[in-house]
Amino acid sequence: MAADSGGGRALIEEQFQQLAGMVALGIEAIVVILLAYAALEAALGTIRAVTTKGLGQGARREVWFRFALWIVLALEFALAADIIRTAIAPSWDSIGMLAAIAAVRTFLNYFLVKDIESYSEKRSGAHSSREEA
Repeated sequence: MAADSGGGRALIEEQFQQLAGMVALGIEAIVVILLAYAALEAALGTIRAVTTKGLGQGARREVWFRFALWIVLALEFALAADIIRTAIAPSWDSIGMLAAIAAVRTFLNYFLVKDIESYSEKRSGAHSSREEA
């Protein structure tokens, strides 16, 4: 009977690992879709900014701003997938690799958010000074 409960536990663990792997894969698919959409939007915005007279630097910064927002969102999803993958990582090497990837993503996300906040403050200041004029 004790051997049977150990086998049942192993089966449950295996099913949990499969489920977690599918969830992580689904989240990674969302990351791909978000980044594909963001890249398409940024490419079209860049073309519009370059080909339309009078749009110049401000339009390119707006394209960057929107693209950066999408990248931050995608990084958050990617980090969620990394966290799930660490829950099912079979070895310390896998956990170490996932931790390094998560650290790089967190680092990128932190500085990208700082840039977005800085640009957003400048953008808000420009809008309020235009309204006062």
